[in-house]
Amino acid sequence: MAYTVKQLAKLSDVSVRTLHFYDEIGLLKPAYYGENNYRYYEEAQLLMLQQILFFRELGFQLSDIQRMISSPDFNKITALEHHRKILEKGLKQTHKLIETIDKTIAHLRGEPMKLEEIFDGFNAEKQKLYENFLIDYGVSQDILNQSKENVKHWKKEQWMEHKKEVDALHGELVSAIKNHLEPSSSEVQKLIKKHYQMTSIFWTPTRESYIGLGQLYCSHPDFVKFYDDINPELLKFLIEAMEVFAKHQLS
Repeated sequence: MAYTVKQLAKLSDVSVRTLHFYDEIGLLKPAYYGENNYRYYEEAQLLMLQQILFFRELGFQLSDIQRMISSPDFNKITALEHHRKILEKGLKQTHKLIETIDKTIAHLRGEPMKLEEIFDGFNAEKQKLYENFLIDYGVSQDILNQSKENVKHWKKEQWMEHKKEVDALHGELVSAIKNHLEPSSSEVQKLIKKHYQMTSIFWTPTRESYIGLGQLYCSHPDFVKFYDDINPELLKFLIEAMEVFAKHQLS
């Protein structure tokens, strides 16, 4: 059975835009192109996409994934066995986090808990995954390190104020959607300029990396859920508006 790009996107929870990007860089080519240059994917491509997603979950950069899966020594079974070991390790971490939550609940109810136990089970793997995605789009590790340095000494009040501004911006974007404004409209582009300026507090995106940030939003379930909880139409609208801004305002 052959799947269209839209069918594969729905099946795999990978956006159509990301699948197009994988094709463009040669990471995942379709089995063949049909009429009107439509992409079609078969079992071999589905299995390869599964491998790509596993490697992405483990934090590998796209360039490294491409190098590994294109190697003549690459073996799907060996790779899956390796992924399973990593997932087992992750499962242990999840159980540790659940245990930490239970201890914290008990502590808040009056039972004793060591302060150092509050952070048991947390690590930087998810943050590293986000960073690797941005690196794929041209953001250097030096820039990401500087971003961390920029906010290292932020106090709770500063984070709360920043969150308040972000929430307000999202509210304005939802209003724009309800008022049937186009992502390319001047009103929406003014809002996206605010979004860009907020992002620039942490790091200054180029055209490519700002579009890449939008790709991160639509490709990672954490961000998809975050935006869908605000408004189901917001994520698609935001990404389209960011692309317009990047293409016309950034270099």
